Amino acid sequence: MITSEMVRELCEKQNISIAKLCRCIGQTPQNFNEKLKQNTVSFVEMMAIAEALGVRYEQVFIFPNGEKIELE
Repeated sequence: MITSEMVRELCEKQNISIAKLCRCIGQTPQNFNEKLKQNTVSFVEMMAIAEALGVRYEQVFIFPNGEKIELE
């Protein structure tokens, strides 16, 4: 799933519009929608989205043997 799909699904499940989410994270809908379209939402922005909506976002590398390299 690409970033834009994740954000849209999250908003749908949290019953919040993209425009309202943008206001919560201090971005304009025009700017953020362009980032969604180009799939250029940064990790920092994803963390801000998670915080604004009260969910956890993780970015992790997972090896085939289950070993993980995670951000802390």
